[in-house]
Amino acid sequence: MVALLVAGALFMENLDGTIIATGLPKIGQAFHVAAVDVNVGMTAYLLAVAVFIPISGWVADRWGARTVFGSAIVVFTLASVLCGISQNLWEFTLARVLQGIGGAMMVPVGRLMVVRVTPKDQIMMAIAWTIWPALVAPILGPPLGGFIVDHWSWRWIFLLNVPIGIGCLIANWVLVKNTHEERPPVFDFLGFLLVGGTCFSLVYAMELIGREPANWRFGGILFVVSAACVVLSRRHLRRVPNPLFDLEVLRIRTFSAVMWGGSAFRVAIFMAPFLLPLMFQLGFGLNAFQSGSLTLAVFAGNLAMKPVTTPLLRRFGFRTVLLWNGVLTAGTLLWCGLLQPWTPHWLVLIVLFLSGLGRSMQLTSLTTMGYADLPKEKMSTGSAFASTVQQMTVGGGVAFGVLLLRGSAVLHGRHGGTPQVIDFRWAFYVVAALGLISLLDVRTLPHSAGAAVSGHLVEHEEPVEA
Repeated sequence: MVALLVAGALFMENLDGTIIATGLPKIGQAFHVAAVDVNVGMTAYLLAVAVFIPISGWVADRWGARTVFGSAIVVFTLASVLCGISQNLWEFTLARVLQGIGGAMMVPVGRLMVVRVTPKDQIMMAIAWTIWPALVAPILGPPLGGFIVDHWSWRWIFLLNVPIGIGCLIANWVLVKNTHEERPPVFDFLGFLLVGGTCFSLVYAMELIGREPANWRFGGILFVVSAACVVLSRRHLRRVPNPLFDLEVLRIRTFSAVMWGGSAFRVAIFMAPFLLPLMFQLGFGLNAFQSGSLTLAVFAGNLAMKPVTTPLLRRFGFRTVLLWNGVLTAGTLLWCGLLQPWTPHWLVLIVLFLSGLGRSMQLTSLTTMGYADLPKEKMSTGSAFASTVQQMTVGGGVAFGVLLLRGSAVLHGRHGGTPQVIDFRWAFYVVAALGLISLLDVRTLPHSAGAAVSGHLVEHEEPVEA
């Protein structure tokens, strides 16, 4: 029940982040600005999430997971109302910042609540329920947003969050027991500034490069700033007694594999929902409804994989499943690049359905394995660390997709303009290669990796240090 509660809140947060894109033209008309200018609201939200998500673990230890999660729902829901009643762009942007702060607390604290109350042998099933919002929302968001904008008003994109938020808040109060550390550590303010600066500069750099036209100069400067912050953060977090992130969790081999190789595969996975609708509309000439109808096959694959995820992991273990499923998922991404405008729609649906199966299995397996060997006292810092990295991979998937499309255009003698089928083809080729390369990290895991959670082996090895 707690997993379902968290899934509902995360679905509200994930759907809101994807549904808004279809409402930008109408919002621009209401505010008397160009649709592209409304993009500042999306940027403000992403930056707020990137800055505040690293402190979620400390906040949960200080005030209790139920209190923080409930407060995050209240903030997110209230900010949604403010977005819906905004009268100008500045009011809308400030409301989106507030919404981002609420969203930054919901994701990691929600998952922390789940893993704290769930026995290790049931974590796979619990995590599976919290994964589906990230898989479903990017697919349902655009067509649902288009329906709301066409038949009602863009304001309902945000006001629909109110009943969901109220329901989640009541369930949180009834289902969740409030637990927190007796003596939480002193807040690492310098660590927050360095890690927050890293996330802010990286997310903003990716957003600048994703614009049309891209701001390469300022984006490049921010990438350098982000790299400098990474070096300073690593040095600081290893020296202070109570760091914002305890980097010792990276010595746990399963967690480390999820953070490094797993993050690369996440970039590949989250690039597909960005590339597919664009390819169908810009490359194949389909309209928005036809494109949305095809991509629903990915959603169907996500759902179909849920009942068999746990049995497969129990039978074969994390390492085997991640390797073989990773290869097959990379193969479906490669197959997406081979699709042509004249490919029969039934074949396209099969490819996307198989892609949905693989994406669901890989994300659930990676997320679950990340918590498998984390000791109880490292759960808060590990959850915040993982959520921060995962937030970067979502934005990184879109930014990397944009770079691939533009890079292909330059290689084929075009500068700017609408991407062509050949550009999407090469983008999917690179995405598939990235997915395969990321599996090298998983290959180094022992066969008993995460066995306490998967139940694959009765006797298993201790967590392996990197």
